[in-house]
Amino acid sequence: MKLLMIKVETIRLETINFGKHCAIVMALTLALAISALAGPVVDRIVANVNGHVVLQSDWEQELAVEAFSNARDPDSFTAAERNAALDRLIDRELLREQLRPSQPPPAEPVATRLAEVRKLHPDCATDEAWHAKLQRYGLTTNSLEKRLGDQIQLMKLVEDRLRPSIQIDQRAVESYYNDQLLPNMKRAGNRATPLTEVFGRIKDLLAEQKMNELLSGWLASLRSGSHILTPESSAGERNR
Repeated sequence: MKLLMIKVETIRLETINFGKHCAIVMALTLALAISALAGPVVDRIVANVNGHVVLQSDWEQELAVEAFSNARDPDSFTAAERNAALDRLIDRELLREQLRPSQPPPAEPVATRLAEVRKLHPDCATDEAWHAKLQRYGLTTNSLEKRLGDQIQLMKLVEDRLRPSIQIDQRAVESYYNDQLLPNMKRAGNRATPLTEVFGRIKDLLAEQKMNELLSGWLASLRSGSHILTPESSAGERNR
């Protein structure tokens, strides 16, 4: 009987020790998990567009591409300009939901646009200098090409969607010529250019203005019918 009690007590001690060991392991695991959670934040959500998240990294890359495409210091953006860049990301996401691009962007326009951007950086004559400057902006040639390609592709789809509905007649061109162009030329002291010489350019200008009006109205309609959350959302949800 005494021997049995000793064995039972030994089993109890081993069980207690094992329990202590498990508790220590669990405590260490929890500590490591908390430590990992307390580490630096790599990325965060800055907007949610109908369930699709826009990350801080997306926002920063948008600003970097805009700065690089305009030969501008990426740290020179004001708070209003940064918010405008976020709005453009939201607009593009809304358009992407509607247009659903299925084809890759055309290579030739992307290469042309990339060449235009490169001309803005005359200090990048060599590939080494070019890549070094891209790196300072947090970009690579591939990431810049992709962003430019996405923009070109989306705008082409918008053009295909809206352009057929734009009709600029002769009366509209003549009205712009008489009411705006002629007075401006007279005020500048320039010779009045005949309507026949500027008819095509005026028509293109009016078409672009109409395109912008249609796109603005479309985006306003999409925003009003969408669920868009941003950090500035006061009650947890609002439409930007």
